[in-house]
Amino acid sequence: MFAGSIVAIVTPFRKGRVDERALGDLIEFQIANGTDGIVPCGTTGESATLSHKEHERVVAFSVEAVKRRVPVIAGAGSNCTEEAIALTKHAKSVGADGALLITPYYNKPMQEGLYRHYKAVAESVDLPIVLYNIPSRTSVNMLPSTVARLASVRNIVAIKEGSGSVQQVSEIVQACGDRITVLSGDDPLTLPMMAVGAIGVITVTANIAPADMAAMVDAFASNRLEEARRLHFKMYPLFTGLFYETNPIPVKEALAMMGKIDGELRLPLSPLSTENREKLARVLKDYGLI
Repeated sequence: MFAGSIVAIVTPFRKGRVDERALGDLIEFQIANGTDGIVPCGTTGESATLSHKEHERVVAFSVEAVKRRVPVIAGAGSNCTEEAIALTKHAKSVGADGALLITPYYNKPMQEGLYRHYKAVAESVDLPIVLYNIPSRTSVNMLPSTVARLASVRNIVAIKEGSGSVQQVSEIVQACGDRITVLSGDDPLTLPMMAVGAIGVITVTANIAPADMAAMVDAFASNRLEEARRLHFKMYPLFTGLFYETNPIPVKEALAMMGKIDGELRLPLSPLSTENREKLARVLKDYGLI
């Protein structure tokens, strides 16, 4: 259902408010360059600092702007199950094609709690659900055995796997087979993850290099392995540079350097340091983006 290069799109701000004009332009830039799906209100979209009203508007606006040209998978996760259900219901009501739900953060649920959380959301909203496992953000790792249990729930269709472990991806693929789609949640590991069964990525890098990220995923899917490897190494400096500091600080700075957004962040995120800004600028210049 969901495959290819799917961008975790930034939320541009201007003077403290969501800049819908810039967001619309970013969406057009993505679609024109081969991106296979849009994820608004993910981690890269600074969902943690959006009000509920802003969150709902960004999702609704994204659906309106995309016009069914590619799938929209709305960020709808929370560490409160009832809130995750409410966000997922809203995503369905405005026409999103799916919802991306991060593992509950801070309260550190056990594996049984993770299973019950996702099952409750999936049973409450008839919308395709993408699990999102990223222990570095949430302090909890959803184990392959839990993913396998959840793969039996009808509308849980995919997982964005961001544990940083190709071994864990292998175990998920082995345990679930074709019952669930695996998407990389870690740009530099996308190619290795595809080698063991992932069929795409939810990516930060596509914000600035959408055509190359889409081409890499397509090349691997078409068994053009040398081309996929070439693009992986071409983009590797971007994979590194976009994580000089906490995501999405560098990617918003990169988009600002490219003249696409203001680069404004919301506290507690702070602007990229001078040293890292200079390093990132060199990376973008070498790549031909600025």
